[in-house]
Amino acid sequence: MSRHPVRQEPGGIFLNLNFSYVNIAVEDKSNVDKVLTISTNREELTPRFEKAFKDYRKKINMPGFRPGQVPVAIVKKRFGKEIESEEINKYIQEVFRDEVVPKFNPVGEPRFEDMKWENGELEVKIRIGVKPEFELKDIASFTVDKMVHDVTEQEVEEELKHSLERGGTWKETDGKIDEKCRVTVDAVPLDKDGKPRTEDQDTDKELDLSDDENKEFLEALKGSGNGDEVKVTMGEGDDAETFQLTVKKVQKLEIPELNEEFVKEATRGEVTAVEDYRSRIKSQIQNYYDQVSNDMLKQEVMDQLIESHPDIEVPDVLLSRFQDAYVDRMKQQQQGRPLPEDFNEEEYRESVKEDAEREARWAFIVEELGKKYDDIEIKEEDVDVRLSSEAARYGLPVEMVKNFYAQSADQLENLRQNIRTDKLFDRILEQVTLKELDKEAYQEKKKEQRNEKSDS
Repeated sequence: MSRHPVRQEPGGIFLNLNFSYVNIAVEDKSNVDKVLTISTNREELTPRFEKAFKDYRKKINMPGFRPGQVPVAIVKKRFGKEIESEEINKYIQEVFRDEVVPKFNPVGEPRFEDMKWENGELEVKIRIGVKPEFELKDIASFTVDKMVHDVTEQEVEEELKHSLERGGTWKETDGKIDEKCRVTVDAVPLDKDGKPRTEDQDTDKELDLSDDENKEFLEALKGSGNGDEVKVTMGEGDDAETFQLTVKKVQKLEIPELNEEFVKEATRGEVTAVEDYRSRIKSQIQNYYDQVSNDMLKQEVMDQLIESHPDIEVPDVLLSRFQDAYVDRMKQQQQGRPLPEDFNEEEYRESVKEDAEREARWAFIVEELGKKYDDIEIKEEDVDVRLSSEAARYGLPVEMVKNFYAQSADQLENLRQNIRTDKLFDRILEQVTLKELDKEAYQEKKKEQRNEKSDS
């Protein structure tokens, strides 16, 4: 039997709950979108208003009256509308919390669409979203591609080469300029008649000619030397601009020898033998590929689960929240700078709508998977292992990382949720069929799939 008497009448559900009278009418906009019309009258609200007036009189001071002794009639006359408005907002929040949430379990942020307070009648329209009903697909029928790659000796040698280059020293040279040089030039733009515009010159401009962005400069400077003058044209057509370059300094990278001294310095004393350094590099590259493979595997699983549940409807209010998150990330990427003047937020929200919808569908799928694998536990040792991994990743003491998370309940909860998600993926991967492909075959297959998607 219901704890509160409920009577059904045309236009809505009349509830006699924590409130003497409130009507909640429900309009289904879709299977997951509802507009609730909450209505009541002054009779229901008057006791709240009167209590608020009395409470408010205790807080104000007015000339001619002792503190807290301002007559209620004057409070009503001076502040009545503001106090009633505040109490109405509180009332709506309480109705939503105590009656709407338990009955509908809404998802996303409710959207207030309209509010009327006229002739002693209150009417509020609120759009809410509810969880979609769907049947979780059998993941045992999934076949998922997994990239498998064993690091080659060639890859190790290439990384060794890059490591030596990073440890190299730039030295001035009188030799000719090539793609391995770094040069310092004065760049003077030329007008249409070929005369220098010295007022616009760029002095002591440094150019790394190994960088693809400096390809035009390399073509112009190659074979010249210190003190030479050359011309280079940047851009095409009406946008083309010609510069006169005066070479002031040429540097070449002096590559160190791969020996114990270099290894010791490169690893801060952790390794000294060259072969151990080579093994270390190979292990690092393999760890990188294993991590990339694992991340792509998870993405494959996510994509298949999302695409195998096209029937999951996403409530408007939840979709809007995910779109908000994309806009917030866009703003964060600006690092405090204003968004570009030509940025159109509505167009951007529309452009990310499909991705936002996929993320929302994935959230519902994860929730259902969590119910299916409800025996997943997060133990303290799981947290300790993750904290140790975080410390190693950033090169910090474990205790420092532990203290950071201990001081932030939200960050610790996020950490636990990440662990839970990883364990959830482990369960899923135990049931799906994995199809292993080498790196080249995997990349080729993904390229074909992207092309097919773009063509469609």
